[in-house]
Amino acid sequence: MFYVRAPVAAGMFYDLETERLKKQIDGCINHPLGPRKLAEQEIIAAVAPHAGYMYSGAVQAWTYSRMKKANYVIIGPNHSGFGSQFAIMKKGLWKTPLGSIAVDEDFANKITDACELVKQDVVPHQAEHSIEVQIPFLQHRFGNDFKFVPICILNDFPDDTFLKSCRVVGETLAKVIKGSREKWILIASSDFSHYIPQEQAMKIDKKLIDAITKLDEKLLFSRVQQLRASICGYGPIAIVIAAAKKLGAKKGKLLKYATSGDTTGDMEAVVGYASIVMS
Repeated sequence: MFYVRAPVAAGMFYDLETERLKKQIDGCINHPLGPRKLAEQEIIAAVAPHAGYMYSGAVQAWTYSRMKKANYVIIGPNHSGFGSQFAIMKKGLWKTPLGSIAVDEDFANKITDACELVKQDVVPHQAEHSIEVQIPFLQHRFGNDFKFVPICILNDFPDDTFLKSCRVVGETLAKVIKGSREKWILIASSDFSHYIPQEQAMKIDKKLIDAITKLDEKLLFSRVQQLRASICGYGPIAIVIAAAKKLGAKKGKLLKYATSGDTTGDMEAVVGYASIVMS
């Protein structure tokens, strides 16, 4: 069955109308917290936030200001709690106000053939925004001439068992990417601390970002536990770190960190956002 996924986050997380969406993304790039210019570099993997563009779009723009044109594996957390733990959508089209992007069926099949943990499951993708909100930034940069694969992760407790599963999935992705003739970049979709005071969020998120830039997924999980951090995409990030290291990444770099308080002025209950690249 061929599946066309509607842009369920349009009109809420980003603008529904095409021309206004283009202007909204331009506004994110040129925002005082944004990158202001494009500076492409060789990237193996990246982390980008997924809140509404009015809150996190300027930080998100940093990730995409560094991207080169490729195909993309976008891995996001499952906020609904429904469906498989590692849910892939193996074929179909994802629509946004900027057009439609095809899922690379051949690449997705190679992932599921190589890793029994990853299951074909459309259900978690139907109402999930964490992957969808990444696509318009890519379309704005590169048009609709790229393919992607979406994987939605239902986080488990950040212990050694879940870490092992994330590493298996990540190493599988690296193996499939190595076997491809095309260029692929991995993107982990995640916000950081949720709804805590600005000063507390910054302290917690600094320690999480330190683990990520060290490409140390075990340290990340340990700090999520120790700090009781409310980061929502630690599973996707761990997968991307594991894959990136197998693909030759030596370091991560924080491009930009900010919180919702930096845009709204409300410092009492903020959400943290980080743009990180791995190369």
